[in-house]
Amino acid sequence: MKHIVLAGGGTAGHVNPLLSVAAAIKHQDSQAAISVIGTDVGLEKDLVPQAGFELDTIAKVPFPRRPNMQVLRFPGRWRQEQKKVRAILERRQADVVVGFGGYVSAPVYTVAHSMGLPIVIHEQNARAGMANKLGARWADFIGTAYENTGLKAHGDAQIRRVGLPLRPVMAELCRKLEDDKGAARKLAAAQLGVDPERPLVVVTGGSLGAVSLNEAVSGAAADLLKVTQVIHLTGRKKGAEVSQRVRKSAGEQVLTDLDPAHAGHGDYHLAEYLERIDLAFAAADLVICRSGAGTVSELAAIGMPAVYVPLPIGNGEQRFNAQPVVDAGGGLMVADNDFSSSWVREHMPSLIADTDRLQAMGRKAYGYGIRDAAQTMAGIVLDYAGSRR
Repeated sequence: MKHIVLAGGGTAGHVNPLLSVAAAIKHQDSQAAISVIGTDVGLEKDLVPQAGFELDTIAKVPFPRRPNMQVLRFPGRWRQEQKKVRAILERRQADVVVGFGGYVSAPVYTVAHSMGLPIVIHEQNARAGMANKLGARWADFIGTAYENTGLKAHGDAQIRRVGLPLRPVMAELCRKLEDDKGAARKLAAAQLGVDPERPLVVVTGGSLGAVSLNEAVSGAAADLLKVTQVIHLTGRKKGAEVSQRVRKSAGEQVLTDLDPAHAGHGDYHLAEYLERIDLAFAAADLVICRSGAGTVSELAAIGMPAVYVPLPIGNGEQRFNAQPVVDAGGGLMVADNDFSSSWVREHMPSLIADTDRLQAMGRKAYGYGIRDAAQTMAGIVLDYAGSRR
């Protein structure tokens, strides 16, 4: 039996790829023993057990970024968590360690290296984080979602763009679209209460929403509704404000929620959150969104043209995520401070009306996208696990 330990957690950006690879490993080798090292405060606390995998937890030990008391405490805390990791890897009889970044991965990489275990890394962002930069020093294989992440392979190690391991719901959407795109669109439209015969734009800023996207699009609602339907996912506790702006722009009778029973009673469909985002993507002709790594990879995988408005914080990581797809012709990128109701009025109606352009953008996005990353990573992991036996 092959014993595989995966490490990562904190955010969905780390946990979702981890779980997708874990599921693909189990599919390829049902006898493989799979466990996860995470924390008891991140999303992995709930998502890993729900997916049917055992979770071992350690404390989160962030690297100190400035001189303070944490600098003095860090060495002791680091050694303490390394001891926990060693005990876990020994108890799990690990044949290979697979890291997905985040705070929890760093001590796992160092201990795995000291134990002589093969290390496989997946980096989902366009610019690698500190933990994966550390692990890359000893990794046997590095799989990335993007080229030029800043990671460097050492010695005989391989580095290759394998894509982002897709969430199961998005992997299933890819299959449906490839089988019969028209049927998938009609079914999704029926479930959402929109018209499958008319253009549809989906606006999403993620579960928390994006104020600048909300304001720009809702303020241009009247112009948009001349050429398209809209599904606007506002983010939690932002629906009322967006609703008010849409009514001010386009009138009282344009709004409805995402309910098949209300189909035909409005063209601007408003919801704070949509659990089945795959339905919205299946029915859409264009998406307006932030450019998180997961969002960009998923939209490219299904061949969805998008207007990306990167989150204007940090070192511009979201801009780097979207740039390769935009360069390939699969989307447009607009700076957050340029994305306004005026910009929407000036550019969006003509783009939505240009069916040939949207279809060409979709084909180019699809050409850049990768749909089998989870299966590729699973095969590589199993090969390294087998090399230890």
